[in-house]
Amino acid sequence: MRSTPVSAAPRRGRRTALTAAGLVAALTLTATACGGSEDEADTKPGDGTSQAADAAGTGGGEGGLAAGLADRLKEHGIDVDKWKDGGWKNWDEDKWLSEAKDFVNPVIDGLWQPDRMKSAKEADKTVTTKDAAADQGATDPEPAPVEAVAEKKPYHENAAPVGKVFFDSPEGSMVCSGTVIKDVNHPGKSNLVWTAGHCVHAGGSGGWYRNIAFVPSYNDYGKSEAELANATATEMAPYGTWWADWASTSNQWIQGGSESGGDGAAYDYSVLHVKPEQGSKSLEETVGAALEVDFSAPSATEVSSMGAWGYPAAAPYNGLEMFKCVDRPGRLSLSPSLPTMYRIGCTMTGGSSGGGWFRVVDGETKLVSNTSIGPLENTWLAGPQLGRAAEALYQDMSKTYGGQ
Repeated sequence: MRSTPVSAAPRRGRRTALTAAGLVAALTLTATACGGSEDEADTKPGDGTSQAADAAGTGGGEGGLAAGLADRLKEHGIDVDKWKDGGWKNWDEDKWLSEAKDFVNPVIDGLWQPDRMKSAKEADKTVTTKDAAADQGATDPEPAPVEAVAEKKPYHENAAPVGKVFFDSPEGSMVCSGTVIKDVNHPGKSNLVWTAGHCVHAGGSGGWYRNIAFVPSYNDYGKSEAELANATATEMAPYGTWWADWASTSNQWIQGGSESGGDGAAYDYSVLHVKPEQGSKSLEETVGAALEVDFSAPSATEVSSMGAWGYPAAAPYNGLEMFKCVDRPGRLSLSPSLPTMYRIGCTMTGGSSGGGWFRVVDGETKLVSNTSIGPLENTWLAGPQLGRAAEALYQDMSKTYGGQ
């Protein structure tokens, strides 16, 4: 995963979000938040799911951390106190936790201040022209570009579940987009966020990113850089900062995802369980909105419209405003052995990676994919189908950690 695009190739890790009056008018994303498909994703229910280990544990531990987290760090020879004092900046291969069970993300109070958020670079995954042109008989013609449209402000009234995912990588502070989703096992009290796998884990060549946090309705009123010169934490994060205490992504992404090329793209999704840096209410209660995830993996040929929301950060955007694209989806096949991906025309750039894709089902807006890849020319976006493996990952997160 890189903060800058790789050579002249299409790019992945890009953008998405959602809106209230915009998605049914554009699709319809409000404060509430099919059958199978010929392009069925994830044919093996349990294959490709990877659950992160308990990062918080129970009871007190060293350095003010929960016992489970302290023990997890110790297993890797990491000093708990030094980690929170800056030891997390050590990205040596032996210190870069990579397995699903190794995820740890202790809260560092005040780390994500407005200036640090504004300076975070877009996270992008690039694919080559050859990758994108690997037509295996299930790829539709490249869509015409759809100009991204700025979401109406304030965001909490039009796209409350959409926000930014911040994290630290060896290259520095990075940013993606994410969506508050419903927790089927804990109705009305969800602490779950959907984003891209490459926004939380480096894939086959690395491990879990650090200091992962979610900020819903980031820069709620879409103020300019000049207007935000002395922004307060409330202006930038109206609902606060939410730290991921558990994370899940697919085994396919952990084992084979890469910063360039199509590897892992069809399984490039992630679920985060978050907790507030301050306060005790759930994320859904705080934001007042969450979206249901549609795991039916409908064929692109059966869907008339999909919308992608997010915070594009690469030029000509600056990451301070939320944008959206709505288009009729087509199919993109990177390999005959991989699930077909959705593709829409969209000019959003890096930073919108991980943002949700939405469609309306029986009058209700549901999340059906997330931004994963796109070309350097920024003319289209592609996202994974969410089938049985994605649902298994979601259910595991909900049942194991959802009520905590």
